[in-house]
Amino acid sequence: MLPPAVPDAAAAAPVFAAGLGLTLSLIAAIGAQNTYVLRQGLRREHVALVVAVCVLLDGALMALGISGLAAFLVRSPALLRAVGLLGAAALAWYAWQALGRALQPQALQAQAQGARQAPRRVLAQVLGISLLNPHVYLDTVLLVGSLGAQQPAGLQGVFWLGATSASALWFVGLGFGARWLAPVFARPQAWRVLDLGVAALMAYLAWGLAAPLL
Repeated sequence: MLPPAVPDAAAAAPVFAAGLGLTLSLIAAIGAQNTYVLRQGLRREHVALVVAVCVLLDGALMALGISGLAAFLVRSPALLRAVGLLGAAALAWYAWQALGRALQPQALQAQAQGARQAPRRVLAQVLGISLLNPHVYLDTVLLVGSLGAQQPAGLQGVFWLGATSASALWFVGLGFGARWLAPVFARPQAWRVLDLGVAALMAYLAWGLAAPLL
């Protein structure tokens, strides 16, 4: 179980911001899950169900990564260092990919046509898109988990709260704001600006994770 948040706001604020910024960077990219959430938002079809599933899955997997890695890796400093460096390398790779997307941005397309689906079918689809994607585990369990496990014990819950808040903000905004966000996402220039920001933030976080371990 994640430790409770400490009352020291000065120490908690940057940890919360790190969890928030990292998670926003990881999920703010064109992908199957985001496309599906946006599509459901455009259709106004079971949006609350889709958003809730995405946020709950993210929160559970990130909690597993942070608390599980912290409990296991604390017994092996060498393994903790290796996982930290692996997480930093993955963040650097994501930053490079985001930079590549910024150089060749593409519009996000989501279709709003089709017959209305039953809730059970929508639930099966969002679970499949989320859990059958290996990047979900890389993002939540490994990347968020490795950075969260590096936090002091009393601040791991704060990091998780920031990461989960980012997931909630993104999916709520994407699902319920799809009618207003779709024209923005249809412009490649908007994704260029977003991916440049993602690349810069991920590179910064990768360095911050790797520097103390080198």
